[in-house]
Amino acid sequence: MRVDLFDFDLPEASIALRPAEPRDAGRLLVVRPGAPFEDRQVHDLCALLRPGDALVFNDTRVIPARLQGVRTRPGAPGQRTEVMLHLREDPETWRAFARPAKRLAPGDGLRFGDSALATGAPCDLGELAATLLEKGEGGEIRLRFDLSGPALDERIATLGSLPLPPYIAGKRPADARDATDYQTVYAREPGAVAAPTAGLHFSEDMLARIDAAGIGRHHVTLHVGAGTFLPVKADDTDAHRMHAEVGFLDAATAHDLNRVRAAGGRIVAVGTTSLRLLESAADPDGRLRPFAGPTEIFITPGYRVRAVDALMTNFHLPRSTLFMLVSAFSGLDTMRAAYAHAIAAGYRFYSYGDSSLLFPAGAP
Repeated sequence: MRVDLFDFDLPEASIALRPAEPRDAGRLLVVRPGAPFEDRQVHDLCALLRPGDALVFNDTRVIPARLQGVRTRPGAPGQRTEVMLHLREDPETWRAFARPAKRLAPGDGLRFGDSALATGAPCDLGELAATLLEKGEGGEIRLRFDLSGPALDERIATLGSLPLPPYIAGKRPADARDATDYQTVYAREPGAVAAPTAGLHFSEDMLARIDAAGIGRHHVTLHVGAGTFLPVKADDTDAHRMHAEVGFLDAATAHDLNRVRAAGGRIVAVGTTSLRLLESAADPDGRLRPFAGPTEIFITPGYRVRAVDALMTNFHLPRSTLFMLVSAFSGLDTMRAAYAHAIAAGYRFYSYGDSSLLFPAGAP
């Protein structure tokens, strides 16, 4: 499909730079194809679902994946380089995006940490070193670090900074509030470099109300990568390459979710990441199987969603793969109208913005 079909004008004032307080105070646009839009609040979610339905949350935890360092090359001056980790390949190897990437080459060394950034400073035990193994397109690189496993994780946690989305980071620096705001209350599996933002609306109190309402809660893991921020530069969706993200659905959760549907309950994905993981794990008939590994699933109009009956998600960027996904779920015309309604009604967009509850085209 033509990518320009997914374009729309968004006023800069619609982009949220801080989340609503408390978390469940955000607005919720209910979209049922063929029916009028409903302007609700996030804390109304229990009233919009039924006992026996199941919410599926992505429990990935955001890591401080933005590293500041210096390129080291014999006979050449050091060059400051920023690296954004986005996919772990093994205990010591990461794929990342580098900036600037033009002057980097395979074999280059990179040093991260305060002493590395200080001109002429000697190597410090608190630093982190890496070797550039490969260089790809769009600033993507492959790095092998000098530490491995938990030791590498600890050093990244010490030296790295929170990777706020560029549409927020371009307007203000990350601060202490973001360390809490940009993490779901149920995050437990470290590995994401971007938050599953639909889940940011859930407080501990709201989770308790969900339990009291007889609505199930289940967890999957999809480690969100920095590729989620990348614009679609191709003119046609067929020419766009999705970056892989690693996900997990265990056998017990797959079994429980299959039982929910068999009993007449609905599977409600909290966020596009949960939906992408469930669809990656689904058979053609929608039955879920255990899943562990990378997924590059790219959902655009024409794709038949098999494993999900409703989707809670924030409002996404123009021409983005995520707006393509919601258009596949509820219909392109429906979602263009829904976004026009949201902009006119003053909904707040993107990671810290308001939310929506979408039902699929053709649903009763």
